[in-house]
Amino acid sequence: MKSSLSLFAQIVQVIRRARFARVVRRTSAERHSKGFSSWDQLIAMLFCQFAQSKSLREITDGLAVTCGKLNHLGLRSAPAKSTLAYANAHRPWQMFELLFGELLTICKSVSPGKKRKFRFKNRLLSLDASIIELCVTMFPWADFHHGKGAAKLHLLLDHGGYLPVFADLTEGNRNELKIAQSLRLPKGSIVALDRGYIDYGLFQRWTNEGVFFVTRLKDKSLIEVIKERLAPTGGNVLVDALVKMTGYLVKRKCASHLRIVVVWDERSGKHVTFLTNNFALAASTIAAIYRDRWEIELFFKVLKQHLKIKTFVGTSLNAVKIQIWTALITLLLIKFIQFKSKCAFALCRLVALLRLNLFTYRDLWDWLANPLAVPPLEPPPQLELSF
Repeated sequence: MKSSLSLFAQIVQVIRRARFARVVRRTSAERHSKGFSSWDQLIAMLFCQFAQSKSLREITDGLAVTCGKLNHLGLRSAPAKSTLAYANAHRPWQMFELLFGELLTICKSVSPGKKRKFRFKNRLLSLDASIIELCVTMFPWADFHHGKGAAKLHLLLDHGGYLPVFADLTEGNRNELKIAQSLRLPKGSIVALDRGYIDYGLFQRWTNEGVFFVTRLKDKSLIEVIKERLAPTGGNVLVDALVKMTGYLVKRKCASHLRIVVVWDERSGKHVTFLTNNFALAASTIAAIYRDRWEIELFFKVLKQHLKIKTFVGTSLNAVKIQIWTALITLLLIKFIQFKSKCAFALCRLVALLRLNLFTYRDLWDWLANPLAVPPLEPPPQLELSF
């Protein structure tokens, strides 16, 4: 990439215009549009994420004061506030969802595959959901309970590169289990989830489909030990056993034998009991898989603290979905350049540095090699033609 472009323009070049045009045609996003294109809307919403703009006015003013640096972004001028608000309210959010899928394919193709934490070759996934609090008077569609409003972001994270492979935004009162039951996971994969996703009918289906799960056992679960397995000595594994569920309703939903692993957690000073249908992996590996589920919590932390999904620039459901899908697209763009450059900075720090250098004229890869170096004050001069 050339240093005659701003860092923002170089990052946006990852989204090929031809690929984006196909997405626009598939969703008919520009039907009856007049002047303000879907590309203009995308750039404005990406600027909202990278610059952490708090309102539509900050987006439009922030683009307007860039002193002629919009040409390389494909914009002729900064959009008007009312134009951007109308586009967010009426253009289909599915366009951004499809673009997310396209970028996910690109990121997977360049993902170096982080140093493996585990020896097994199974695909490791984490499933979780996070509540986004909203004001019910401003977002009446997000009525949660007791006069409070909320939306819920459901996410499936692939631990090979820590990329989100599935995302869905629903009302806050949508049950996480409904989302889990609708997913079709690849055979042989291992999914780590917390106790909120315990459904023994779902566990039986996954067992039949060859999908493994690792979760924590509820305290009052009724089980019968079928066989004690030899627990390793000298470690924190206390119990490793083959069990079956004995609750009246549970045993009708899940007739297969399961496995429990009890470990001593030094941090909390408590026993932790894990439930799984995988009998091949070591007990310590089962505990480590659930511990690695923390990566999805860190992913939500980056989304909420370093991107704009806690406060919104529109109040309609369509505008909120566009903003959240744009946040996920922004994260994929950052992941892409992180993969390509093998940048050693943590994701949260890289997001903060990009926000401070969006319209700096430097070669992107040189900047990633040393983001803290002093940038040039002006873009490199162009050659003058003598007549």
